[in-house]
This record gives sequence, structure tokens and C-alpha cells, in this order.
Amino acid sequence: MARMCDFCGKRPTTGNLVSHSNIKTRTRWLPNLKKVKHFVNGATTTVYSCTRCIKTGLVVKPPVRTFKPEARSNT
Repeated sequence: MARMCDFCGKRPTTGNLVSHSNIKTRTRWLPNLKKVKHFVNGATTTVYSCTRCIKTGLVVKPPVRTFKPEARSNT
């Protein structure tokens, strides 16, 4: 999995964790990515998106499919 949002391009960031005694150790913060289904041009694809893009509505979810038992007959 590429740790990058497909919409905004958010990637891991790096920095230092600084202890009380001022000792620095390198660390890496990962974005909060979710695997979601995205509906574009009549097709559904699976993309990795950060939660901020999901909340703001950049990810268009596919329409909900309903089950109609009368359309399917066993005769």
C-alpha cells in the first residue's frame, strides 16, 4: 500500500521526538488512510483516502444497491 492519499497527496512526515532530557530520536507520522470505494464516470474503484478527504466529500461513494425479490424469480 502506498501511504499516500489519492486525492490530496498527504504523505508520511518525519521529525524528532524530544524527551524531557532533550534527547532527540527520529520518528515518522503516518496519515490516517482508509480504503474506500469511489464512484467516478459510472465505475466503482477502490482508492486510499485520508479521513479529511472523506469528511469533506471529495470521495463520492457508489449508489446503494437495493435487493428486489420480485425481479428474481425461480420459475
